[in-house]
Amino acid sequence: MDEAQFNAAADEMLAHIERALDGCPAELDYQVKPGGVLELEFEDGSKIIINRHTAAREIWVAARSGGFHFKPEGSRWVGTRDGRELFAALSAMVSQQAGEPIFLSG
Repeated sequence: MDEAQFNAAADEMLAHIERALDGCPAELDYQVKPGGVLELEFEDGSKIIINRHTAAREIWVAARSGGFHFKPEGSRWVGTRDGRELFAALSAMVSQQAGEPIFLSG
């Protein structure tokens, strides 16, 4: 996958995450920032940062629970450490920081 293809795929996934957050019942705000960055802020002031990392061809997520990298595999984005699907991992991270069970549909 070349750089342009990766950026298009990552931007599409970030837009998909935005749509999922719009339907999320948790008390959180999010901002889209330049360069493929999505910043979520929770009621308690904690944050989750999601960004595309073009050089590594990955989407990186920084949350209270740690840092995670996801690479494209077909139509899915999977964790480089554990193979976990991006939306399943994000659901767990958002649930932890929101203090309530959250399911983000991917």
